Amino acid sequence: MIRAIYDWTLSLAASRHALWALAIVAFIESSVFPIPPDVLMIPMIIARPSRAFLIAGVATLASVLGGMLGYYIGWGLFESLGRPVLEFYGKDAYFGDFAARYNEWGAWAVLMAGVTPFPYKVITILSGATALSLPVFIIASIIARGLRFFLVAALLWKFGPPIRDFIERRLGLMFTLFAAILLGGFALVRFL
Repeated sequence: MIRAIYDWTLSLAASRHALWALAIVAFIESSVFPIPPDVLMIPMIIARPSRAFLIAGVATLASVLGGMLGYYIGWGLFESLGRPVLEFYGKDAYFGDFAARYNEWGAWAVLMAGVTPFPYKVITILSGATALSLPVFIIASIIARGLRFFLVAALLWKFGPPIRDFIERRLGLMFTLFAAILLGGFALVRFL
């Protein structure tokens, strides 16, 4: 089923409404959809490098707005909509422990999930369910999603198709390592 959704999403990149499709996919990916907007962004940018930063801007804006929907699902609809989404991604068992510590580190969680392969939608829903400050959530989301999408756009704009394999296979790992090093540095500073 996921492969069929992936293929359908990829086919949208070739349509004349690709920018709108990207906005819709980025919006719903932030709260419920399993396929990341990168699947659309990469072929769109390779096809039209001059629009790379417009494409990244659309993805960022739509993703942050979709993240606000995820926040609302967590805040107002957690039992009816949020919990089933968390169950789908296998994250529901962690909610109790996570909620207890979440608000202390919530902005960092949003930043890390926004740039790493960890499902951002899980964090958007948990942010609402744990009542993380909405302005903190929005600012962290703008920074994280902007960093992710504009970095992908910049790499594709600068290096074109040869960088595609790196982005599709290794960029998530690089973001995850960066996040781990960043968190490790903050933990070290905190305990020294």
